[in-house]
Amino acid sequence: MDQDVVHFVGGLVDQSVGKVAQVVARVRGLVDSGVLRDGDRMPSTRAMAAELGVARGTVVAAYDQLDGEGYIRTRQGAAAVVVGGGGAGTVPSAEGSRATGGGRAAPVGGPATGRGGRATLAGDRASGDGSTTAPPAIRRVPHPGTAVLDARPGIPAVTAISQRDWRAAWRAAADAPLRNGLSDPLGLPELRTQIAAQLGLTRGFSPDPERVVVTAGTSDAISVVTEGLRTLLGRSPRVAVEDPGYPTGRRAVTSAGGTVLGVPVGADGLDLDALAALPPVDAVMVTPTHQYPLGSVMPVARRRSLLDWATRTGTLVLEDDYDSEFRHRGSPVPALAALDRAGSVLHLGGFSKTFDPRLRCSWIVLPAAEDDRSAAVLAARRARGPVVAEPVQVAVAHLLRSGALRRHLGRVRRDAAHRREQVLARVGASGDAGLEARALDGGLHAVVTWPGPATGHAVVDGMAALGVLVAALDDYGVRPGSLPTGVVLGYGALTSIELDRVLGLLVSAIAAG
Repeated sequence: MDQDVVHFVGGLVDQSVGKVAQVVARVRGLVDSGVLRDGDRMPSTRAMAAELGVARGTVVAAYDQLDGEGYIRTRQGAAAVVVGGGGAGTVPSAEGSRATGGGRAAPVGGPATGRGGRATLAGDRASGDGSTTAPPAIRRVPHPGTAVLDARPGIPAVTAISQRDWRAAWRAAADAPLRNGLSDPLGLPELRTQIAAQLGLTRGFSPDPERVVVTAGTSDAISVVTEGLRTLLGRSPRVAVEDPGYPTGRRAVTSAGGTVLGVPVGADGLDLDALAALPPVDAVMVTPTHQYPLGSVMPVARRRSLLDWATRTGTLVLEDDYDSEFRHRGSPVPALAALDRAGSVLHLGGFSKTFDPRLRCSWIVLPAAEDDRSAAVLAARRARGPVVAEPVQVAVAHLLRSGALRRHLGRVRRDAAHRREQVLARVGASGDAGLEARALDGGLHAVVTWPGPATGHAVVDGMAALGVLVAALDDYGVRPGSLPTGVVLGYGALTSIELDRVLGLLVSAIAAG
């Protein structure tokens, strides 16, 4: 098929249009019309360039753009292939169908069922424990025979990683010497060293690897910290959390014996006046780089004010740095831990957004100076024992050491930038003056709000019945009814074709009321 593609594309004759744009437009047209179908091989860039009489760089740039738009998928050392072609805009039958977009659709029955056998379809950020945990709300089950397109937040582009890099990492794990003995509960030294090096390159601070603790996802990290504080204090620790915020994080606090207190969030992140007005708290959990889910960025001045308050009050700050790798507008903001001079910040991060949440691999970075709180967290981690399989740690360390993570992030950032622009364009073109897309300066999700009359849950239910899963914004609030009407959708794992379908159904569902 690859030589046929060259024939179909033909020569480039329109001198008023750039050559890259012409190649892109031709291939798009062939995919949209069904001439090119899912799985068809594209010619090599060299063969296509020779046939069209253009520079190879022109074809490379065109393939890169088509990859970012979700029309083809390129792989280093392998032929590019078409994804989602041949009429992929429709929802196939769950029986005997081929999922669109390279296998992203799933048959009905994939979501976990709630009480009464009904599926719980509300979304949440990937917790890093191998699942995308839904807030406790019941949603309508998709109609039988409908494939599920999961556009809930927290699902990264797992298939975007280079297969060669992925296999090399697991070969490294398989080649690691066998030994008798248990793993270090704090994590494999090599992985802790690589995480520290990565933070030095990307987040503005270089912790001692001895202060890095490997955990089984962010929820595990929050649970360990809460347990450590509970043991240290001899009572239930009081933890201030963002409202709206991370539902799984709140549940991790309460399940470990803590008490949560909601603090409103504004355009600059956590409301520090409201935080100061609370009864004394032992810890505060924040997402300063990209507030979850509303997307605000806490300015550096406010970060310093938060740290000053934490120092004065002796409050521990849990910085959940969940998607700092994806910054689409403005300069990268340093981690809160990079500004901490008093040892107030525990930095939480992980690989759920960059690789695969099923790895269940995240980390806590303790402050440089040892104190009772850090010692309590370490004791809680040791008491629970090792939680991330050592072969997984070896594989992840290899991905970091070999540069595969940096290469993967470069690719995914490009794809995410395309998706972000697509969301903005589609919502802007809806004609509804009240429809607004938010949280798009970073990350891999968007918040879409509207003035009414449709409720967020009604829209979620209606889209679920058609096989598209999104989350109601209201499910992220600590106080019921405190948020604008809206939904949260993730676009990290969707192709351009899939995202267009999701956005079209969303606009229609909102308009239908």
